[in-house]
Amino acid sequence: MVALLRVPSSLEDLAIPAVCILIFFLSYTSQFLFHYIEPGPLEWDEALWFNGFVLCIWWCYDRACTVDPGPRGWVEKVVKWEKDEDEDDEDSENEDANLPKGMRWCKKCKSIKPPRTHHCKKCRRCIPKMDHHCPWTSNCVSHTNFPHFLRFVFYACLSMSILEYHLYVRALVIWSQRSLPSYLGPPVWALAHMMVLIGVNTLVLFALLILFIHAAHNLATNTTTIENWEIERHEALVERARKNGGWVYASGGEKMRIASQEFPYDIGVWKNLVQGMGTWNIIMWFLPFGGAPRIEDAVDYEVNGFEDDDKLWPPPDPEKLGRPWKKSDPIPGGEMKSFDYGTVDEHKEAFRRRQEADYLRQRRLQKDGTENTESRIIELSEDEDDSNDGETMLDKETWTNAEGETLGDFGVDEDEDEDDIPLGELLRRRRARAHEE
Repeated sequence: MVALLRVPSSLEDLAIPAVCILIFFLSYTSQFLFHYIEPGPLEWDEALWFNGFVLCIWWCYDRACTVDPGPRGWVEKVVKWEKDEDEDDEDSENEDANLPKGMRWCKKCKSIKPPRTHHCKKCRRCIPKMDHHCPWTSNCVSHTNFPHFLRFVFYACLSMSILEYHLYVRALVIWSQRSLPSYLGPPVWALAHMMVLIGVNTLVLFALLILFIHAAHNLATNTTTIENWEIERHEALVERARKNGGWVYASGGEKMRIASQEFPYDIGVWKNLVQGMGTWNIIMWFLPFGGAPRIEDAVDYEVNGFEDDDKLWPPPDPEKLGRPWKKSDPIPGGEMKSFDYGTVDEHKEAFRRRQEADYLRQRRLQKDGTENTESRIIELSEDEDDSNDGETMLDKETWTNAEGETLGDFGVDEDEDEDDIPLGELLRRRRARAHEE
């Protein structure tokens, strides 16, 4: 869906003026045109309703563009946790117990990052419940402005559907009078104008209807576009791990266990709608001046309880070595080992040695003509033929979903996200280094 509405980076500065021109062209030049085409201009009540909805478009579009998706420093103001750098090691032993659940660390903002938060490479800050960065509003769609964005798309679809109806009625009149002399019909410029209006309005309405259905589905299921990507990614990993006995290889060569995990924030349709729109008042959902959720509610999200409390979302990703996994889980054929090297060169050298060991093991198994499925967990190489869709392969540089989208296409700063390490893990590593020193 994001690919449908993608704007080249070089043209993003022109996106908002282009949208304003499009709204003006469809809304007002069409009413001017109706004076020259039968059955004539809109009736007074028709014009009142149509222009009222157009006014709602302008208002909601302004709100979608200008409402801050996440004010700078919002995390420090909302999250009630402060770290004193001077406290001694004895006090720091209880730090993990005081950390809000699911907190991670953003190396770009140099601050903690609450659950469902991502760092936007366009806005250059962490955005709460980030859905995507919309180029047509030059703003992120997030926890604090999603209702404004949804109402903008809703009123746009409603107004354009009304316009489509009026254009259809006038096109039928012209078609019914096609046998009359041309001088009795509308002028040529009016016919050309109407054809352009029909084409543009139909295409834009089709795209916005898809976007509205997608956004409404996200609202009803309490997901975001980014989280849908994460869900699809997790399902692909689970399917891949199922064929390898429950394990996959991480990007550094470490064996990583993958277990199916449920999305935790889908708490029922009604609660999802109330949380996403910021109020239980259904009337306020549709009013253009309706509100949105508070930034204070962007930290502690209710969960459905389908998973254990120690499981966080998103699940561990083998392409991001900073993510934790259970090292105590049994592994067929031996114990899981963790790898920790001082330099990048040492890490690469250790990875190369593990690759050579895997290659020798494969050759030995082929030579013996037997295969011990209990001890064999080998990463598929780029040359191997996998019957699955290529999007489930871990040897790709960057995983993409069924539409070929990466997290970067939604505005997420993937360079920051590669080191998206839970805050508790960072504190444990710091204490370990201090102890070694």
